[in-house]
Amino acid sequence: MFLSVFEIFKIGIGPSSSHTMGPMTAAVRFLDLLKRHVATGAEGVPAKIRVTLRGSLAFTGKGHATDRAVALGLLGFLPATIDPTVAEQQLAELATGKGLNHAGLPPLAFDPAYDIIFDLGPPLALHANGMIFEALDKASKPVLAETYYSIGGGFIATEEDMQRKAQARKEAATATEAGTPAAAQAASLIPWWRRRVIPIPSARRKRCWKWPRPAVLASPR
Repeated sequence: MFLSVFEIFKIGIGPSSSHTMGPMTAAVRFLDLLKRHVATGAEGVPAKIRVTLRGSLAFTGKGHATDRAVALGLLGFLPATIDPTVAEQQLAELATGKGLNHAGLPPLAFDPAYDIIFDLGPPLALHANGMIFEALDKASKPVLAETYYSIGGGFIATEEDMQRKAQARKEAATATEAGTPAAAQAASLIPWWRRRVIPIPSARRKRCWKWPRPAVLASPR
């Protein structure tokens, strides 16, 4: 997988990319998922949001402001575009109003002090930084749930993403055992690059500039 420099070096808030930026982004993603769920007329009407932090997010989440990050994400804020003044105001309103109101969704009960759970039990199996987002109906029955992992650098992955990556690693290990190690595969690309008379680093830099990036950054000249 190729990552652009604009994905590695992100605009965001701290104190931690994995414990603050990742959970905030996951919360926004879950809101989007819930909106699609409602828009399709799927069964169940969401009335409440509950978030369970697992593993390292639970044990060190208070110090890393993970609960604040989740609440901000559920308010619709993203790390790269958050306005700190507006964010603090809306957090204060959420603490007293204990509810979320978003276009495309019914009113959702959400009290950060009660509905963000720091589960100090065993971590989830696929990564130390796990979090489970749930939408519940008025009877507290599950309407929609998704598990996210904050995998470092502000990147997040769903349960399905992690399982797919685990399968890819397994297949790569099998290929290595069969006599096709990654180094041999990489070496086979060298003649291909030489025919194009372009150094590999130059090609990588060119691809960086094709990657989606913040509009405030100008293209290279």
